[in-house]
Amino acid sequence: MTRLSWGYGPRAPGWAMICALVALCALLLPTVPASRADTPLDLDAAGRITDTVGALGKRRTQVEAALERLHTDHHIQLYVTYVHDFSGRAAHTWADATADRNGFGPHDILLAIATHGGQYAVSADKQSGFRKDQLERVATAAIAPALREHDWAGAAIGAADGYRAVLRGEPVHAPLILPGTTDPGGDGLLPGHRAVWVPIAGGAFVLLTGLALRSRRSRRARTAARRPGAARDGGRGRERPAVATSTEPGLARLAQPLTPLPDLDAEASANLVDTDDAVRTSAEELRFATAQLGPAATRPFAEAVAYARGELADAFRLRQHLDDAPYEEERIRRHALDEICSRCTSANRRLDAESEAFDRLRDLKANAAGILDRAEATARALAPRLAAAEAALAALARCRARSALAPVAEHVAEARDRLSFADTALAEARTALLVADPDHAAVSVRAAEAALSQAATLTAAVLRHTHALTAATTRLHTVLAEAAHRPEAAPAVKAARRAMAHGPYDPREVLRLLDEAMTTEARAARTVLAARAEVSAARDYISTHRGAIGCRARTRLTEAERHIALCGDDVPTAVAKATRAMALAQQARALAEDDVVTYGTSYDAESTPEPARVLGGALLGGIILAGLLPATFGGGATRGRLAG
Repeated sequence: MTRLSWGYGPRAPGWAMICALVALCALLLPTVPASRADTPLDLDAAGRITDTVGALGKRRTQVEAALERLHTDHHIQLYVTYVHDFSGRAAHTWADATADRNGFGPHDILLAIATHGGQYAVSADKQSGFRKDQLERVATAAIAPALREHDWAGAAIGAADGYRAVLRGEPVHAPLILPGTTDPGGDGLLPGHRAVWVPIAGGAFVLLTGLALRSRRSRRARTAARRPGAARDGGRGRERPAVATSTEPGLARLAQPLTPLPDLDAEASANLVDTDDAVRTSAEELRFATAQLGPAATRPFAEAVAYARGELADAFRLRQHLDDAPYEEERIRRHALDEICSRCTSANRRLDAESEAFDRLRDLKANAAGILDRAEATARALAPRLAAAEAALAALARCRARSALAPVAEHVAEARDRLSFADTALAEARTALLVADPDHAAVSVRAAEAALSQAATLTAAVLRHTHALTAATTRLHTVLAEAAHRPEAAPAVKAARRAMAHGPYDPREVLRLLDEAMTTEARAARTVLAARAEVSAARDYISTHRGAIGCRARTRLTEAERHIALCGDDVPTAVAKATRAMALAQQARALAEDDVVTYGTSYDAESTPEPARVLGGALLGGIILAGLLPATFGGGATRGRLAG
């Protein structure tokens, strides 16, 4: 500590760099254990083992084999993480926090081991299928004995084999114990032994010595520059750099600068968009799986989607806070953006973790024929419903203002294109089944399901909107009759009648003119009803155009959904929340429409050939990804897996 404080002085700028390097060397040495604390961390996405201290060494493959046996036999995912310590937290608290951070589901178990002191904890969901006494039996018989002998790999192998034994109703046995290193990774910042940090510290010492000598020469040159005749040197002494322009590679990696804030902001926004797409697609296919197999069979996947939605909602709320406070100080913005990325990662990992099991449950290849039959029946039922929506829209167009119909004006054409895409995909799936090509059939039927879902959403939006306009017309006449008997409402009644007398009108706008003539309770009910309609319309539009929608529109929609959910029985609160929700939903819709215009798909362009328009609509809706393959249940790492 003395050397750190001593290095900061105003007379020699070069010493600040030297002190920073001294501090860095101090971090490399094992004399400050507090620097080794491990907070709950993101687990390795590439496998079930996260080893931050190099505990497993050559026995990693043995542990992987044991974990795979457990997963193959019983579909239980056991994750093992090795850290230096638990940051001063209780072991079980650390393990539970890490499991929550990584989106663990009911069939995921975490064995967390702190090698410095041999502490450990097991985190398992209450719905994992294991009783408390069974978990304790495995811990006592298979994990603890291995850890007493510092057999870090044996503890994981014993846990995996112990859980298999419990599920088979067999006794739990201790693993074959091979005593290991007492405190792996305890000698340095990096995993390993002194062979890792000694060369680094030595190299840093040499570098520090060179910097000190260079700093001394620099001071001498500055002194010489002040003497007579210094001008003949051309002032070269003043131009000599105080610090070398290259740094040891190891030190450079340890001193990486923070990601620039604009780049971090863009990364967070991209994560939100990608995660929102993954959650929407997963929820969409989950509905088809539930219709196919029932809610009991799909409950674990419904829980995964619910968890991912919760993480995503929290991330969007942070994004909204940043949008509302654009001049927040950098430290706070950086922390919030990091948290957004973390939440998105957690949501994606939970969905990715369930994707393999979801594929086994649905088994699109084996069940393609039955799924195809249901999809074709859905398409047949949707066609007349779409025709009815188109007729209702045409009927209202003769007597209602264009602005009243604008929110759904293009929905019918878009729904027809989605339905046409689905028909083509269903035909391809049927052909693939005839020639015994289950891979092609699975891809085609999944694309058809997604297209049918969006066609149904667009059709329902048109029918709901036309019904709302018809109901608003009926309610308008009732409110107008009541207001006519109230002298204080005369100006509003006059304005409403004037609007109705000048050709096609929007009954919702006229009702707004009469708001002052309504009772507080009636006005609150209408406000909440109107807000729900706005939120629903924005949700439908963003969901069916998500291939083009950016982060801002999705953020406003999520915040609007949060506010509308808070509308309770208290009238002032309900009005305030509904008013805020309506404003946010309108912003979301406007931003989304701007995104679609920028994207470039138009349903008024008669010059666009139908095949190109249909394919463009599928891309616009996020039905197919850039590789023209359908998105499916899963997070960012697995939602395009049908390519394989």
